[in-house]
Amino acid sequence: MTKQRRTFTPEFKREAASLVLDQGYSHIEAARSLGLVESALRRWVSQLQQERGGVTPTSKALTPEQQKIQELEARINRLEREKSILKKATALLMAEEHERSR
Repeated sequence: MTKQRRTFTPEFKREAASLVLDQGYSHIEAARSLGLVESALRRWVSQLQQERGGVTPTSKALTPEQQKIQELEARINRLEREKSILKKATALLMAEEHERSR
């Protein structure tokens, strides 16, 4: 029988890490009270510290500000890909038009 992996929302992770960073709980106390593995809570605390320091994480962000930054970066990447496609299409059409005019 396989054990199903639990998933947590960014809000839950942020609140759990906040217990350690803002409310003075130890990692062990907070993990036990929430029924978590201590290593997971340590990762969340570390990630929240980094995000509060302005570092955009590679995984799903915990803070609303970093979540917005990730959304905007994804949008920029999509728009840049679309722009590249349009440039290539324009160049191709211009080349065809140039060939026809000869």
